[in-house]
Amino acid sequence: MIWKAIASAAAALALAAPALAQDKPAAAKVSLTRLDCGTVRVNRLNAFSDTQAYPGQSRDLTVGCYLIRHGDQLMLWDLGLPTALKGAAFTTTGDMSATVRRSLVEQLADLGIKPDDIDMVGVSHFHSDHVGQLPDFPAAKLYVGNGDWDMLTQSERPAFVDPKPFAHWIGGGGSVEPVARDKDIFGDGSVVMLDMPGHTPGHHTLLVRLAGMGPVLLSGDQAHFQENYDSAGVPTFNTNRADTLASFDRFKALAKNLKATVIIQHEPRDVTKLPAFPKAAE
Repeated sequence: MIWKAIASAAAALALAAPALAQDKPAAAKVSLTRLDCGTVRVNRLNAFSDTQAYPGQSRDLTVGCYLIRHGDQLMLWDLGLPTALKGAAFTTTGDMSATVRRSLVEQLADLGIKPDDIDMVGVSHFHSDHVGQLPDFPAAKLYVGNGDWDMLTQSERPAFVDPKPFAHWIGGGGSVEPVARDKDIFGDGSVVMLDMPGHTPGHHTLLVRLAGMGPVLLSGDQAHFQENYDSAGVPTFNTNRADTLASFDRFKALAKNLKATVIIQHEPRDVTKLPAFPKAAE
């Protein structure tokens, strides 16, 4: 009887094992292409530190989006700044301003890809510089952190939550899967959304396992630039400080244990870690 109980418990644990635990190599060929989704000029860098680490500093941050090919399936990770900012001028007033040079649709066209060819879109979180061009891909299945989805769909949303880019999916016009923990997108361990709350309640990062380059960790907004990453700094606008720090611990441990290439999506110095567009990492 006791052995039956042990066997049942082991089976339950196996079923509950997180997506990250899979070590099987992907059967399908996987590649990763960086797309340029704009630039943010930060006039007051101290907004990115609740310990006032950057007084009087400013800098430009990149906005990266990523195309993932998994066999004949196509996925976009993060959807950048809205195209309404195309050609916009930077300003010296306010904490930050932004501009876009080319849209995602334009860059994908260079690769022979139309918006309806995109099978799925995954967003690290709901902030406007990560979902601005989401409405351009209504045919794609949306993956978004459950905590973020709850905030987007509740009747009384906080002022900082803008549901408009998600309107198509909120209204039932598109397929959506709220992701509560980790999510193995293709079921083979090659592309995994990793639960890293703190920046927002449902914030996720992304692990992409490439045959040649090895594991790549895309940061979402776990960190915004290298110094912020090194110090595990918490921006003033994060929703939960303790969750942010716990997520930093997990992210850095994964990077070390997997010997992964870390790409801080807003860090200009990390752009060259991947091949220049239109080439892809494999």
